[in-house]
Amino acid sequence: MASNTPNQSQKQIEQFIDNCDYLGLKNLAQEYQKIVEKAGRDTVGYYEFIREIVQAEAAVKRKRRTDYLLQKSRMPKPLKMIAGYDFDFQPRLDRRLVMDLATLEFLARRESVLFIGDVGTGKSHLAQSLGMTACQNGYRTYYTTCSDLINDLKDGAYDNTLKKRIKKYINPDLLLIDEMGHDRLELETVKEAHLLFKVIDQRYNNDKSLIFTTNINEEDWAEFLGDPISTSAILDRIFHHSVIVEIRGPSYRKYQSELLQKKYGAKRKDEKKPG
Repeated sequence: MASNTPNQSQKQIEQFIDNCDYLGLKNLAQEYQKIVEKAGRDTVGYYEFIREIVQAEAAVKRKRRTDYLLQKSRMPKPLKMIAGYDFDFQPRLDRRLVMDLATLEFLARRESVLFIGDVGTGKSHLAQSLGMTACQNGYRTYYTTCSDLINDLKDGAYDNTLKKRIKKYINPDLLLIDEMGHDRLELETVKEAHLLFKVIDQRYNNDKSLIFTTNINEEDWAEFLGDPISTSAILDRIFHHSVIVEIRGPSYRKYQSELLQKKYGAKRKDEKKPG
């Protein structure tokens, strides 16, 4: 009878792993031996033992969920974090406002965020950081540039897939439209301006949050979009219930470029010095 014990133990382990897989407890199926050994060393109570198992499973599941949401969001790589933004370089920016937005209360209140300001001031960095934070907190997020959105919907208008394409911009909890103003060819006709309006209008009517970045001042939108009627409607919906974050200051990209030139300039001087 003793000879059957190893086989019986192996079967019990296999059954345990199968049950873990069935219940979706993938971390426990892989790490149960380490968990049991740790519990034995620490002599934890039953409640603490179970709590640690549940906590570990929840952490793994949250990570899988975050990874999935980030993949579906199409957020640009490398991912941006608020901690990586140089607030000292833009002292006129209201840092407290940005940190308040990072709590994502604006999403709970179904508000939107408009980043507007000079080129190179980090509007996209902050917008993408909020998008990543939204994914980490379980919100379905979708990222697009303004030009990509317009071109996608133009293609949909031509091949009769417009309704299907619009859904991917309407369905997410948060839509991030980046870089309006970087390509003045993105909106060439009144029809194209109206395509942008369709997305903005449907999200507005559905009380869904939007993050929008642009270097175009409000009074210049009509000229950029080429359609005063659609522009007025778009502005009305974007600015209503939106938190405005204005960033006026020097370009951080230009600043980094100048530092790079100085670095290599100094290097060349050192190389020219006589030995």
